[in-house]
Amino acid sequence: MSARALADTGPIRILIADDHPLLRLGLRNLIESQSDMTVVAEAGDGAAAVAAYWEHRPDVTLMDLRMPGVEGPEAITAVVAGDPDAKIIVLTSYDGDQDVYRAVQAGARGYLLKDTFAEGTLGAIRDVHAGGRLFAPTIAARMDRGGAESTQRLSEREIAVLELVAHGLTNKEIQVSLSIAEGTLKHHLRRIFEKLEVTDRTEATLVAVQQGILRLGR
Repeated sequence: MSARALADTGPIRILIADDHPLLRLGLRNLIESQSDMTVVAEAGDGAAAVAAYWEHRPDVTLMDLRMPGVEGPEAITAVVAGDPDAKIIVLTSYDGDQDVYRAVQAGARGYLLKDTFAEGTLGAIRDVHAGGRLFAPTIAARMDRGGAESTQRLSEREIAVLELVAHGLTNKEIQVSLSIAEGTLKHHLRRIFEKLEVTDRTEATLVAVQQGILRLGR
């Protein structure tokens, strides 16, 4: 019987991938305090995380985004390519981190801010293990609706603006890149937020990636 099949009748089997030993220890202690969870492996870099995934086939993986060598998004891509059902939660210090978008595009089931570990980690693991996704409610609602309608409603110019926003350009840099005035850019951003039903640049980018409007690379 496979490790995954055994997991159906046992505790949730978890892989922790982070390059900070103290953080891994804290997570392990937190997880091992629960009767329905167990840590099956740890990894300190992306390549080791991928190897550990295939060796142990965990039910849920906690994956840091910034690790030596192979970073989180690339490790997630490697895992999901071989196992589309992999349940991976990315660990990040900033919910606006550019790599969050890449990780979501790669197939992560959600992200967890490192400053919410004590109150959010255990519930997040259980939710994702049960098939849920871990995103802010406003973002989750947009994802559930799919992206076809939004893609049709966004103009080519609005998508061009959104792509530059997603890659971290400032308003001034976007104006120069697209040769548009400040007022025109503000109008485009206002229309993008309205059409995607979001309130800021971070939400707009994440929703656009989830809906297939944007395809982000490195």
